[in-house]
Amino acid sequence: MSQAVRDCLDKMGIFYEIVEHPPALTTEEADSYIEGLEGVRTKSMFLTNKKKTAYYLLIMDDQKQLDMEAFREISGANRIRMASADSLMEKMSLPAGTVSIFGLLNNPEKDIQVYFDKEIMDQAILTFHPNINSETIFVKTCDVLEFVKDLGYEAHIISL
Repeated sequence: MSQAVRDCLDKMGIFYEIVEHPPALTTEEADSYIEGLEGVRTKSMFLTNKKKTAYYLLIMDDQKQLDMEAFREISGANRIRMASADSLMEKMSLPAGTVSIFGLLNNPEKDIQVYFDKEIMDQAILTFHPNINSETIFVKTCDVLEFVKDLGYEAHIISL
């Protein structure tokens, strides 16, 4: 799956670096493989409302705890929770543990709302899994925003 990410970024002229490592199921585990390298360690959360009629991809610092109530108010959802593994597979063709901004490549419906925590946006580089959990990709923050825009999504920058 990461080859599709590489191909897309190459086509867009976006520079990136990839570190290969053993599969990591948590952000803490992934972080241990990239210690000392520059870049905000992000966590990507795939969320949905109670009726599964709206989906949200939230990107934030992996050390920060999500205030679900605050995000609910910002997004305007009546109830919000983590989306199921089935929903993740249906909307982004990804298994649990591999959610990232690059899953948007697999969402032709363009029905996922994208949110970034403002706190990470002044950092030069963001890190993600490139749709597999055995690699970490480092991409300039401005290029991540360009990637999202080029795919046809609006990036909402919010304060959590």
